[in-house]
Amino acid sequence: MDLRYSSEQQVFENEVREFTLANLDPKAARKVLEGSRLEREDFLTWHRTLHKKGWVGVGWPKTFGGTGWNATQQHIFDEVTADAGAPQLIPFGLRMVAPVIMNFGNKAQQDYHLPKILSGENWWCQGYSEPGAGSDLASVNCKAERVSDPAGDHYVVNGQKTWTTLGQHADWIFCLVRTSSEGRRQEGISFLLIDMKTPGITVRPIIMLDQEHEVNEVWFDNVKVSVENLVGEENKGWTYAKFLLSHERTGIAGVGRCKRIVKRLHNVAKQAKSNGKPLIEDVRFRDRLAQVEIELRALEITLLRVLDAEREKRQPGPEASLLKIKGSEIQQALTELTMIAAGPAALPYVREGEHGAADVEWLSSEAFRYASGHYFNFRKTSIYGGSNEIQRNIITQLVLGL
Repeated sequence: MDLRYSSEQQVFENEVREFTLANLDPKAARKVLEGSRLEREDFLTWHRTLHKKGWVGVGWPKTFGGTGWNATQQHIFDEVTADAGAPQLIPFGLRMVAPVIMNFGNKAQQDYHLPKILSGENWWCQGYSEPGAGSDLASVNCKAERVSDPAGDHYVVNGQKTWTTLGQHADWIFCLVRTSSEGRRQEGISFLLIDMKTPGITVRPIIMLDQEHEVNEVWFDNVKVSVENLVGEENKGWTYAKFLLSHERTGIAGVGRCKRIVKRLHNVAKQAKSNGKPLIEDVRFRDRLAQVEIELRALEITLLRVLDAEREKRQPGPEASLLKIKGSEIQQALTELTMIAAGPAALPYVREGEHGAADVEWLSSEAFRYASGHYFNFRKTSIYGGSNEIQRNIITQLVLGL
C-alpha cells in the first residue's frame, strides 16, 4: 500500500489545515493539547463551526447530509484536526446512534433526529452498560413495559444504566431495554430513543481517580417513552446493538489522537533527562516508543481499509474488533510512556488555574502536565466498547473459525 498522499489529497490536507487554524478557538485547542478539562461549549462550538462548513457528517451518506468523503479524506481530516488540538466530535450521536437510525429507523425518526445530530442541536449519550451487564450486554435488565392508556401507547421504563459518558451534558440517550423475558436473552431486548428531559430520569455523577466527572449513573423511574421512539422492531434490539458496536469500535482506534501524542512525546523525551542525558537517547525508552509507532502505522493501514469498506456500504466485520484491541493497547502504551517521560512532573489531573510548582514549568507547553491522571483514565479503553477479551473471542470465532 502506498501511504504517500497524491497531489489532490495534499491539496485537501492543506485546505483542512488552513480552515482549522483559521477557525479553531485557540483556548479550546490549548485545553486539548494540555489535557485540561473541556466544557460542553468547547465541544459544541467546534461542532457548529464544522457544521457551517459542511464537514460534520464524516462517513455519512450524502443523502443524509454527509460529506461524501472517501476513506483517505476522512483519515486526513481526523489526523489534521487532532494534531491542531481540535476537540473531538462527540461520537455518540454522529458515529453511533446516527448509523442505527439511518439503517433501521423509520423516516419520521430520520427526519427528526438526523438533522439535529448533524447541527449539534441534540447531544446524545449511550445507555448500554448496567451494574450487572457490561461486556455481556445480553444480561441487561433495565425494563420497558408496553402499556396503553387514553394518551396512547407507550413504554414505562424502570432500571439503571452506568458508566454513561458525558451523560450530564446529554439531551437524548439511546438505550437497550428488556421488553421480554422469554426465549434467549438476546431476543428480548429493544432499542429505545429517550429524551433526557423526560420526568423520572435522574443523572448521578461518578467521580473518577483523576477527580473528574466524565461518567454517570442514569436512573429511570417510571419513565414514559412513546412507542414512536422504538427503533426497528420490538425485541430485535440486539441486532441493532451489534451494528452500533462495530461503528463504536472503529472509532476507538483514535489514530489521529495517537499520532498527536507521539509527536509531543518525542518533544518531551528530548527535554527530559535520564542519567544526565536526554531521555530519547535511552535505548530502552526509545525502543518502546519505536515499537508503539510501528504498531500505530499498522493500525492506520487497517483503519483505512475499514473506512473504505464503510464507504462502499460494507459494514465493519471482525476487523473492527482488531481496531478496538490494538487502538486501546496503543493508547495505554502511549499514556504510560508519557508518564515515564514526565517523571516527577507527572502530576495527577489538576484543574485549570491550579497548576503545580516550578518544577513542572518546563512542561508548560506540552500535553503531559497531567500524565498520571491520563494514565489512569486510559486504563478503561480496553474495557469499553466490549472488553478486549470479548474482541479476541469474536476474532477467534469469525476469522479463525474456532
